[in-house]
Amino acid sequence: MSEARLIDGKAFAAGLRARVGEGVAVLAAKGVAKPGLATVLVGADPASQVYVRSKGKTAAELGMASFDHRLPPETTEDELLELIGRLNKDASVNGILVQLPLPKQIDTARVLLAIDPAKDVDGFHPINVGRLGSIAPGAPLDFPVPCTPLGCSMLLADALGSLSGRNAVIVGRSNLVGRPVAQLLLRADCTVTIGHSRTRDLPALCRTADILVVAIGRPEFVKGDWIKPGAAVIDVGINRVPAAEEGKTKLVGDVAFAEAMGVAGHITPVPGGVGPMTVACLMYNTLQAARRTAGLPFVAV
Repeated sequence: MSEARLIDGKAFAAGLRARVGEGVAVLAAKGVAKPGLATVLVGADPASQVYVRSKGKTAAELGMASFDHRLPPETTEDELLELIGRLNKDASVNGILVQLPLPKQIDTARVLLAIDPAKDVDGFHPINVGRLGSIAPGAPLDFPVPCTPLGCSMLLADALGSLSGRNAVIVGRSNLVGRPVAQLLLRADCTVTIGHSRTRDLPALCRTADILVVAIGRPEFVKGDWIKPGAAVIDVGINRVPAAEEGKTKLVGDVAFAEAMGVAGHITPVPGGVGPMTVACLMYNTLQAARRTAGLPFVAV
């Protein structure tokens, strides 16, 4: 069997960003204010700073307004909630992103609940979670959907075309990835099973999958002999592990990539697969939020 085809998330994300940029230009031509994305970072975690900087830079490149709020690590929950309240009322802000994790003195669930569901471009507000959980098959995603799961579903549709009738197995049941991916694949008429740490004979379950989405946070956990020949594999994991060269590290996914390449039909690499889609889908969600605010119909880009 020939090697799997790589699903190039980096290239797809570049195309999606370009289409979002065109959508922003359409709004400007209609006299609509540019979409505004507000990012909120509490503390000085280096990785979070990089992520927030990247999101703000991308928003600006696409013609959006970017509002960057940096708060000290000792910020109280009430202070953060006060900022979110102001952003909820600010007509120039269409999307609010609070970078996680938050310091231990802040209740993350209470903060996410405080964000206006219409501006919840991360898709984590319980109202948006409920809408995704109750959506009819094939219905438009005219509300914010979690960015990484949305990116996974876009990559699968681009690689495979119709997903209807395919058996999909999700390895990982987190609220951030596993569960929303399952809901999106149900919407696409897949037959979906979620596997996790308590699943009996997880390798056997994985071998039934036409579509295998792995988001378990364990480096190279899924082996090549767990994969059904010809299956499409979406590897959401990003794990830093020691490299062959002493003192160096490298990034690997949750799937043993070299083994999977000889079995799968399609596969996302790490890096360069799902990762670039997260920021691109955040921009997509922000554009859609701006369109809804302007009273314009949902248009997929």
